[in-house]
Parts: sequence; C-alpha cells; structure tokens
Amino acid sequence: MIVRLLLTGVAVLALTTSAAAAPLTLTGSTNLPGYTGDFDHFAIDEKDKTLFLAGEESAELEALDLVTGKIKTRLKGFGVPHSLHYMAGANELLVIDGDKPSPVLDAATLKTKRSYKLAKGADSTGYDAATGHLWVVTGGKDVPQPDSNLIEIYPATGKVLKSVHFDADHVEAMAIGSMLWINITDKNKIAVVDTKTGKVAKTWPFIAAEQNACAAYDPKTHRLFIVSRKPGKLVVINADTGATVAMFDAPARTDQVIWDAANRRIYATGGEGYIGVVEQDSADKYHEAARVASLVGAKTAILDPARHHLWVAASPGETKAMAKVLRYDVTPR
Repeated sequence: MIVRLLLTGVAVLALTTSAAAAPLTLTGSTNLPGYTGDFDHFAIDEKDKTLFLAGEESAELEALDLVTGKIKTRLKGFGVPHSLHYMAGANELLVIDGDKPSPVLDAATLKTKRSYKLAKGADSTGYDAATGHLWVVTGGKDVPQPDSNLIEIYPATGKVLKSVHFDADHVEAMAIGSMLWINITDKNKIAVVDTKTGKVAKTWPFIAAEQNACAAYDPKTHRLFIVSRKPGKLVVINADTGATVAMFDAPARTDQVIWDAANRRIYATGGEGYIGVVEQDSADKYHEAARVASLVGAKTAILDPARHHLWVAASPGETKAMAKVLRYDVTPR
C-alpha cells in the first residue's frame, strides 16, 4: 500500500507492505525556531522526564518535556556537542563535546558541575552496561587528524581507562555486547574490539556498500545491524562470524539505527525523508515492514520504551527549513 501524506507543509511518501497497522504513527512535532545546521544525538532523563538533544552545529543543548514534547529550555555556550550520556544515579548529563571540554551537568538545573578535557574530535559513544564505562571516538577528519582513537572512560570522573588506535580518519558508531563492534567507515571495515583487553581481536570487510556508519545489536540472537550511506543499505550480520544474514534498502544519509527488542524491530532514520522499519522473524529471517514518512534531514533518533515513543530530530542542515523534533507512537507487534 502506498500513501501520500502531508507533514507540516512538506509532501512525503509513506510505504507499507500490508494493510496492517503502521509500526510508527506521528503524534507530535516540536519546532525549534532559529536553529541552523545539524543535530546529533539524544538522551533521556527519566527522573525529570526530560528529553535532551545535542545541537551539534548551533552549539546548544535542547531540553524537551519527555511526555508532551514541549521545550523546557535551550542552553547555549557549547563547542560541538555530539553525544549525550545520562547518569541516573547522580542525575547528571555528560555532554561529549568535540571542541571544548566536555561538561557534566546537573540534569535538573543544567548547571555545570565539572568538565573533562577529552581529546579533540570526541564524538560517537557506546555505553557498556556490564562495566558502567563509556567508549568514545576521538580524533579523525573533523579535527583534522589522519587517525582516530577509541577511548574507554569512567563517565563519573572522565578517567581514561583504555585507548584503541585506528589508522583511519573516519570511525563511526559502535555497538557493545560480548565484544565491541565499531565501523571503520573510511576503510569499509568493521573492527571487533575485546573490551577486556582493549585490543582489536579481528577486522571484517564490509562489502555490501560503502561508508558503513551506524550500528545496533541484538544480544539475544547475536545479530548486528549496520547501515551504510553509499548507497543506503541496512545489513544484518552474524556478530560471531561476520557473515551477512540479510540486506535491505535504507534511507539516504542515515545517522541512526535502533534495535527495538520488545517489538523485534529495526528503525533506520535518514535524511531522505522516511524511517525504514524492518522486523525480525527469527535470527536469520527479516522483512521490511514499512517506510514511515518523516522529514528531509530527520537523521537521529532515540527510543523511549517506557512510553512507546520514537523521537526523531529533523535537522534543517543547509536549508532554511524549521528544525523540529518529531514524536512517533510505536505500535506493539
């Protein structure tokens, strides 16, 4: 079934594979006037019911009500905020900044409590729930630097515990389980890192496409979900062997892939104007469930399983479009 929708003045195309209820339904939209450039990643503060969004190119932090989507505050004064890590025990938010020292904020008041001088270019992160440690990509072409390092830090103190060097200037998102899998984007490879030793255990070629840039992981089936940008492809990989299990088209300029364990779904958000939704039937069997309308530039997202919401940041990029945060209701399978 093909449905043409009108979303806030922008014509978009939504594709579904059957007459069944759509996996995602747009139920809210928040304008962020005056914002220019791209957004980066989200974090959720469950205690204060706050949704945080890193305003990468406007050097600001957006704070929205997690229930209503209304703006709480817009905090300026950052360098290049990329990733956000919420520490529930202390009710603190660590803002990974690629240019200035990375501040730790009181999540309730947004006052800076301390900051960490991480290496320049600090960007993508992955949280290891087993250790409570945070892995951060630093260096790379944005510094500019011909190589990159993946550092393991203790987020409460900023202490660096390990460092993994890559002879690559573009290292992107990672997924963490029994090992750490990270995209070596400019080499079209995936590095498998032993988190206990901080050593690269093996490297797999990524041959499905170029610019593998996003990663998510299902620990139950040991499956990786990797999205490339040239062209947009969602590739399901056996995390134990590196073998390709399945492949689907994905939206162009994808900057986030999310695994929804409760509904056994994969969401790929990209700048092309739709969210690719693929459902898992078994470890090695998947099907495309829908292409859900979003907006051009809607590239990063976060899943709020407690309220069954998927939040998506629509970046204006180089256009004069209104920056928005979109809220989708997640339909249970």
